[in-house]
Amino acid sequence: MGERAITPDQTVLWDAGFVNVNLTLVTTWMVMALLIGFSLVISRRLRVGAEMSRWQNGVEVVVGFIRNQIQEISNQTGDRYLPFVGTLFIFILVSNVLAVLPGYVPPTASLSTTVALALCVFFAVPVFGIGARGIGAYLRAYLQPNPLMLPFNIMSELSRTLALAVRLFGNVMSFTKIVAILLGIAPLLFPALLNALGLLTGVIQAYIFAVLATVYISAGSRSQNEGGRRSTESRARPVPETSGRTAG
Repeated sequence: MGERAITPDQTVLWDAGFVNVNLTLVTTWMVMALLIGFSLVISRRLRVGAEMSRWQNGVEVVVGFIRNQIQEISNQTGDRYLPFVGTLFIFILVSNVLAVLPGYVPPTASLSTTVALALCVFFAVPVFGIGARGIGAYLRAYLQPNPLMLPFNIMSELSRTLALAVRLFGNVMSFTKIVAILLGIAPLLFPALLNALGLLTGVIQAYIFAVLATVYISAGSRSQNEGGRRSTESRARPVPETSGRTAG
C-alpha cells in the first residue's frame, strides 16, 4: 500500500471496469483461507487425553478462554454466543497479528471491512434477542421506559454500530500509517519495536471488539424480568454482620 493511500481499498490489484480486486479483498481472502485450512487440519486429527496434539491443546485453550470471557461478561452460558463472537475475535486477531509480515496490510485497516463486521453484530443482536425472548418482548424493549424513547433507542442501536466500525478502523489504520512513516524514516531502528507493539495493539483491538459485541448481544437477549430480578437480588443480599465488640 502506498504512503498516500489511506486504506487498502485504494490499492487496486486488478481492474476490469465494473469489477476490481483491491488489497482489502486479497488480504481478507488470505486470512479466511488460512483460518479455514487450519480448522480443517486440526479437526481431522482430534484426539482425547494424552494423544492430544499441541495444536489441538492450544486451540482448546483459546476456545476455553473465549467461552469464559463471554460467560463473565454476559452472565449467561458461554456456548450460546461462542461460535459468533469467537469467529469475530479470531478473524480480527489473525488479521491484525499478520501485520508483522512485510508488505501485509490488515483488512481491518479498511472501513469497508470494519463496517461489515459491525453490521454482523448489528443484525446478530435482534437474532439472538428474538431467539431468547421472542419477537414481542424484544420489540417492546424499544418502548422502555416509555414509548417516547423509541427514536432514541433506535438511534442508540445505529450509533453504537457506527462507533464499533469506526473505532476498529481508526485504530488499525492509524497504526499502519504510523508504522509506514517510521519505517521510511529509520528502517533499521524501529522494526523490532513496532512489530512487538503491533502484536499488542492487534490483540487488544480484537479483544475490545469481541467484548463490545458480547455486551450488545447479551443486553439484547436479556429480558427485563431477568434484569429486574438480578437488581432485586442485589438489593436484598444481606450485608455481612460486623462484630460489635471493641477492644477494651
